[in-house]
Amino acid sequence: MEAVIEHISALHVIPFATVNDATKAIPLAQALKAGGCDVVSISFRSKCPADAIQAISTEMPEIFVGAGSVLSVEDVSAAHVAGARFAMAPGFDPLVVDAAAAAVLPFIPGILTPANLSRGLVRGCRVQAFFPAAPLGVAFLDSVLSAFRHTGIKIVATGGINSDTIMDWLSIPDVVACGVSWICPEELIESENWAEITRRTIETLDKVHAACAFPRHVDPGMGGMPAL
Repeated sequence: MEAVIEHISALHVIPFATVNDATKAIPLAQALKAGGCDVVSISFRSKCPADAIQAISTEMPEIFVGAGSVLSVEDVSAAHVAGARFAMAPGFDPLVVDAAAAAVLPFIPGILTPANLSRGLVRGCRVQAFFPAAPLGVAFLDSVLSAFRHTGIKIVATGGINSDTIMDWLSIPDVVACGVSWICPEELIESENWAEITRRTIETLDKVHAACAFPRHVDPGMGGMPAL
């Protein structure tokens, strides 16, 4: 879990993707990588999440591919078998958390209240997802965390966060990353607009890393594109 979180924390962004055609998984991962992003979470709300995850994990093992919207023990099993390197959920289900632990699959459950956060900590979840972030706001999360900072809890904020507000969330010390969908929304994947996904990736990471003082370097092997 530590290696995955360190990697995500350095990037600060987790692109969320809905992939309904597994043949588009590799072009999507390539488009993200061209923009300097080697992390993606494939939603289990997709039509073929396991197939998309397996394609990326097999053909592009350098990508940290995760599973999103994991809601059941069956989802955990499918994500694990497909090669997901982490999994996330919008809520907290003890059975799902335990199944992920048994599979040694790094798991980030969703929390909304101090009660859920506490339940997660009891089960060893030191990284949790605050969802839905936008309706409740930065001040709410910061206030909740004030009672838990001594535990070392880390948060991935997600749900309605956009390019205008992402830095507000990342300004909270405990927030290591934000889950976002605007980088590779379903319509861009469906239309195979990989160039636009790459452009949005570059734009987002340049903004985030400049503000967070994490400069990116240029990898000559990627045609001058910024890389991690």
